[in-house]
Amino acid sequence: MVDHNVSTNSSCNPILTPHLISLYGVVLVGGLVGVISILFLLVKMNTRSVTTTAVVNLVVVHSVFLMTVPFRLIYLIRQTWTFGLPFCKFVSAMLHIHMYLTFLFYVVILVIRYLIFFKRKDKVEFYRKLHAVAASTGMWLLVIVIVVPLVVSQYGSYEAYNDQHCFRFHKELARAYVQIINYMIVAVVIAIALILLVFQVFIIVLMVRKLRHSLLSHQEFWLQLKNLFFIGVILICFIPYQFFRIYYLQVVAHSDQCNSKVALYNEIFLSVTAISCFDLLLFVLGGSHWFKQKTIDLWNCLLCR
Repeated sequence: MVDHNVSTNSSCNPILTPHLISLYGVVLVGGLVGVISILFLLVKMNTRSVTTTAVVNLVVVHSVFLMTVPFRLIYLIRQTWTFGLPFCKFVSAMLHIHMYLTFLFYVVILVIRYLIFFKRKDKVEFYRKLHAVAASTGMWLLVIVIVVPLVVSQYGSYEAYNDQHCFRFHKELARAYVQIINYMIVAVVIAIALILLVFQVFIIVLMVRKLRHSLLSHQEFWLQLKNLFFIGVILICFIPYQFFRIYYLQVVAHSDQCNSKVALYNEIFLSVTAISCFDLLLFVLGGSHWFKQKTIDLWNCLLCR
C-alpha cells in the first residue's frame, strides 16, 4: 500500500522548477522588503487603532509564511524533500493558513474603514494599548493552540505518503466531510469578496459624484483607493484559486489517480496566493508623496484632454 502511494505521489508531483523558483524567490525578496518597509511606518502609526493592529498582525502572518518559503525553494531546486514528512505537512499547510489569515485581516481592515466612512468617524480605536495587545494575543493563541495543530494533525493523515515528495496531499480531499468544508470555505470567501467589492464601488461612486474635480485633494479618497488595493489583491491572488478549487475538488473526488495536469494547475493557482506578500510593499509605495503626485499629474492630464 505504501509503495503504491509512493509511486502515485511521485507521478503526481509536477515540479515547475524554473517558474516556481522564480515566483517564490521574488515573493521572498519582495515580502521581506515589504515587511521591513512597513515597520518604519508602524512606528509612527497610532498603536490603539484597530486598523493598525490588523496591519501589525498582517506583518506577523507574512513574516511567519516567508520563513517557510526557503524550504519550498530548496525542495524545488533539489526536487527531493529532506526535512521529514511532519515538517512537510506544516510548510504545505502554512501556505493555506497564510492565505486565509491574510484574507481575514483584509476583511477586518476594510470593514473598519467602511464603518468609519458611513458613521462619519475619524477612527476606530481600542480604549487602551493593552486592549490591542490582548486582542492580538488572543487571536494568535487561538491560531497556535487550536488551528495549526488541528490542521497539521489532520493534513495528510488519510493515506501514507512518500516523505521525499512534499506538497502532494490531494487524496485527503476525497473524503466527504473535507469536501463539504472546502466548498463552504470557497463559498464564504467568494461571497465576502463580492460584498466588499460592491461596497467599495458604491463608496467611490458617491465620492466621485460629491467631490468631482477636487477628488484627488481629499485624504478620504486616497484612503478609499487603498481599500480598493486590498480588494484588488483579493481578486487577483485569492479568488482565482477559490474558483479553481471547485473544479479541483470534483476531479479529486472522481479519480483514483492524480491527474498530473490538474495538479499542475492547482500548484500554479496556489503559488499565486503567495504574491499577496507584496501588499505591504505596495501599501508603503502607495502612501508615498511621490505616488500621490504622479497620480494627480496623470489625473490632471486626462482632464485636460
